Amino acid sequence: MCGAEVTSLPEGVQRVAAVLQSHEHPHAPVMLDAAARTAQQAADALGVALGQIAKSIIFRRLSDDAAVLVITSGDRRVDQKKVEALVGPLGRADAAFVKAATGFSIGGVAPLAHAKPCVTLMDEDLFRFDDIWAAAGHPHAVFQLTPNQLCFMTGVNESDVVEWPLADMPAGARKVLGDRSASVQAAGKSSMSPCVSVCRMDEQRDICLGCLRTREELTAWSTMDEDAKFTVWTSINQRLQVRMA
Repeated sequence: MCGAEVTSLPEGVQRVAAVLQSHEHPHAPVMLDAAARTAQQAADALGVALGQIAKSIIFRRLSDDAAVLVITSGDRRVDQKKVEALVGPLGRADAAFVKAATGFSIGGVAPLAHAKPCVTLMDEDLFRFDDIWAAAGHPHAVFQLTPNQLCFMTGVNESDVVEWPLADMPAGARKVLGDRSASVQAAGKSSMSPCVSVCRMDEQRDICLGCLRTREELTAWSTMDEDAKFTVWTSINQRLQVRMA
């Protein structure tokens, strides 16, 4: 992108372009014909999967009023409790706070080139894709990159910061497992099998989408004593509550 092209862009996009150029990034910001204020709008405009949109969510940390940026896949929801476990209690960031902290308006917040330093976390689920797209400082602007490039340019590593998608787990399996989990928790101890005859592994999280056991828990189940099995059931119950929230 030449100098004349850069100066014709909105100010926020110019800032993003400058940071990309400083990293010798191969992809300059692209201006879309229609606004892409949501991840779905961006995915539709670009003709890519919703998960390939790296959306930037801003929270306000209560202890010091710092902005906390969570970069997550467009098809995932941020789990605020997971984020708080990493950075401390969070509050809502209104439009004025977002603008002051990042220099961008909601709907065009880029994951870099912020007006002030942000505490930044990145969703590990973005690594499902070879290429992703992020907002470039304006509702009409986006830029292409890889998850590794995003890590490099933001200086952060990926974290588990999102809820598990309910759609991944069959509704029937969820009900059966929920009923069994309630019985186990009420009894306080159980060797009852969590298997609900839905044996499908989520390879990204290495967990069965039927019984919510990890591969390690599945492999060791037959040799566990009752106390160990109850510990697994407790973990299943916690995972189930996340999915039902």
